[in-house]
Amino acid sequence: MNLLGQIIEVLETSTIAEERGKDEASKFWTAYEKISGEYDNNMLERCNNHIKKFMLFASLFSAINTTFIIAMQPNPTDTTNELLVQFMQYLWNASSVTQPVVLPEPISSFSSSKVWMQVLAYASFMFSLLPAFGAVLCKQWLDYYKTQHFGSRSLEG
Repeated sequence: MNLLGQIIEVLETSTIAEERGKDEASKFWTAYEKISGEYDNNMLERCNNHIKKFMLFASLFSAINTTFIIAMQPNPTDTTNELLVQFMQYLWNASSVTQPVVLPEPISSFSSSKVWMQVLAYASFMFSLLPAFGAVLCKQWLDYYKTQHFGSRSLEG
């Protein structure tokens, strides 16, 4: 009987199994820790899923916006193509008289509507990147919260 009593005493004081308090306060805090842990896990999972969806939308919108910005830029190959045409004409004519190379006129002034379109496109791009940056910061905070909150499991704080 003495051996059985020792086994029961070891099992009651063991920290391997879930600790169950002998008084009402211990039972309350054990239940509270379990319920709050489940709630925190659900909240973290929900927030992470929302942030992932938001970051996907922001990245797709930024990519589309970047495509429009690139399409609105003046084409730098126009100057190169015109110079190549002049060079080829010079070679085909094989004239001994050197002709002056005429560079195409650079676009020095843009129409006001084109300037406004570029301003709006760049502003839209910036306003799509700022929330994505905020989402990254929020996701980092959630990861920090998870490691800090679930890293130490003490009830006394």
